[in-house]
Amino acid sequence: MPVIMVEGIPLSADQKRELVAILTKSASSIMNVSEQAFQVYIKENSRDNIGVGGILVSERNK
Repeated sequence: MPVIMVEGIPLSADQKRELVAILTKSASSIMNVSEQAFQVYIKENSRDNIGVGGILVSERNK
C-alpha cells in the first residue's frame, strides 16, 4: 500500500477532506495504482512549533 504523509499547520475537516482526495487522485494517476490502495496520514503541528527563517510561524504576522 502506498503511503502519503503530510506534515503542516492545523487544517479544518473540509481542508483535510479535500487534501486527501486530491493527493490520492493525483498519486493514483501518476503511479497507476488504485485509489483504494492509498493511505494518507496528516500530522498537524501548532504554529508555535514551526519556525521559518528563524521566526516562529505564530509570530510572523504580528
